[in-house]
Amino acid sequence: MAMMRTMAATVALTVLSASAWAQGNPVATPVKFSLDWSYQGYHAPWTEAADQGFFAHEGLAVTMDRGYGVTDTISKVAAGTYDIGQADINALVKFDADNPGRRVITFFQVYDMNVNAIMTLKRTGITKPKDLEGKTIVSAEADAPRLLFPAFARANRIDTGKIAWTMVAPNLRDSLMVQGRGDAVTGYTITSIFNMIGAGARRDDIVVLPYAALGIDLYGAGLITTQAYADAHPEVLKAFVRAAIRGFDAALQDPKAGVASVLKRDPLLNPAIELDRLDMAIETAILTPFVKANGYGAIDPARMAKLVAINAEAYNVANPPKPDELYTTRFLPPQSARMPARR
Repeated sequence: MAMMRTMAATVALTVLSASAWAQGNPVATPVKFSLDWSYQGYHAPWTEAADQGFFAHEGLAVTMDRGYGVTDTISKVAAGTYDIGQADINALVKFDADNPGRRVITFFQVYDMNVNAIMTLKRTGITKPKDLEGKTIVSAEADAPRLLFPAFARANRIDTGKIAWTMVAPNLRDSLMVQGRGDAVTGYTITSIFNMIGAGARRDDIVVLPYAALGIDLYGAGLITTQAYADAHPEVLKAFVRAAIRGFDAALQDPKAGVASVLKRDPLLNPAIELDRLDMAIETAILTPFVKANGYGAIDPARMAKLVAINAEAYNVANPPKPDELYTTRFLPPQSARMPARR
């Protein structure tokens, strides 16, 4: 079974474009794309873009692989192992400050709202951020919610010296907390909640302290690439964004079909859980009021400046990138072509 999961999770999708042939270009442009984590329901926009031929229509031959956490994806994109990745853009502030010669940028905002949170169970008595003092939080070193915790602590006046940490592999974090080997976890709501349910927790016993509602109202995951790749391949990024928008619309209009597309890559996933996961991502992070009004990928410069400032303070970064060095909107189509389809 483990071998089946490994094989399914590392499936690569290479799609050749019939339209590229018709236009006199017999070879589609190869693009290597890394997800942020193993295949889950919220990846439906990407699998739909592949399965329904949206990438192919744009003349792209996309090889898509699972990811191993935000830090890993960013590092691999920076190294050129992947051309494009999906990763929480908060982690780019420190990375770009530490690696000015390998700057990574975001060119399409996937999550208008971050899904970072502290999650626990009612039995711990934790109902607000200050209740974390004196408790043990289970986390993983590379997780964006762990990296952003200092900012969350500052916003909520948490004495971090009164918190103990148990660092484990990401796939063990949520189940260990459910088993009582910790009081809370840092994680993505769209990941940890469903992992906790899978480990035996009841949904109504799970307590969520979302960063976005508790002082850390920041953007979440986005499509990332290097500045060098963006400069060299602007048409590829424009084509990828157009295909992504069609993939998002497909997943939003028919989530069940989107989840079925994800299950082709990992048939051992639970369809009901993945559908709930996708719906949660859509409702809380993707189809926000701002996106409904301004379209996919829209950015509020003031909010992006806030993201840079909060992360710079959290990581003690003395030379953070300027907001317009962290993101670009020049690869987006006109707003009229980015408005979400109605659900």
